[in-house]
Amino acid sequence: MKLRAYLVDDEPLALERLARLLEENGRAEVVGRASEPEEAIAALTSAPVDVCFLDIHMPRLDGFEVLARLTVQPPVIFTTAHEQHALKAFEVNSVDYLLKPVDPQRLSKALDKIERLTGAAGEAQPDWRALLAELKASLQGKGNDYPQRIASRLGERLWFIDLKQVTHFYAEEKLTYAVADGKAYCVDQSISELEKRLDPGEFFRIHRSTLVNVTWIREVAALPGAGLNVRLKDEKRTDLVVARDRVREFKEKMSF
Repeated sequence: MKLRAYLVDDEPLALERLARLLEENGRAEVVGRASEPEEAIAALTSAPVDVCFLDIHMPRLDGFEVLARLTVQPPVIFTTAHEQHALKAFEVNSVDYLLKPVDPQRLSKALDKIERLTGAAGEAQPDWRALLAELKASLQGKGNDYPQRIASRLGERLWFIDLKQVTHFYAEEKLTYAVADGKAYCVDQSISELEKRLDPGEFFRIHRSTLVNVTWIREVAALPGAGLNVRLKDEKRTDLVVARDRVREFKEKMSF
C-alpha cells in the first residue's frame, strides 16, 4: 500500500516538482497539498497522513510552527534550501530532510526511512517539543552560512557555478536561469527560493522575475513612471529594470 503524503510549500512550483517526483517514484500517493500554512494545519488535523513533506521557511508560520500546532504530528520530511552540513540534527527519530532542489535518489532514501518507521509496531515516539526546539536552534545557528556555488544540470552532468560570477538570475517560461560570463545556466530553484537561500548582502530581488548580484551593478538611472534601470558591469552592459514597488527598498539597500 502506498504512503499517504501531504505536501506543504509556499512555492507552487516547488509543490508541483515534488508531486511529480513522488508520482515517478510510485511509493507515495499525494492526498493533499497546501501553499498556506493555516490550510495545512486544518487539513492535517482533520485527516492524519503517513508522511508530511514540509517546507521550513514560509510566511507567517514556518514549518516548525506548523508542527507545533498539530496535536498529532505525522512523520515529517522537511524541505529546505539550507546547506547539508547545517542539518545534522535532522538525522534523528522520525524526522528527515530534503535539500532543494530535491534529488530523486535522496527522496527515495527518505521514503525508505518513513516506510521503516510506519512498519515498526510499538516504536517509541520522539519528544516532539524538545526535538523541534533542537532543530530550530540548529538552523538559527547556521543562518549566515550561505552557499558559495550553485548547480546547473545539463542532461546527466552538473555544472557548478561560482556565485560571485553570477551577475543575476531571471525567470522565463517557468524556468530559472543564472547568468555568468555572459552565459545563461538553467537552475532548479525558483526566484523566490533563491531569494531565501542566497546572501541578502549580495543578492537583491529587483523584480518578481529578477534577482541581481549588487556587486555587479555599474550604474542606476531613473525611468519614466518612477521605475529604475540598473546597468551591470558585465561585457554586455546588461540593463535590468527595478520594479516600482521595489524601488524604495532598493534605494535603501544601495544607500542612495
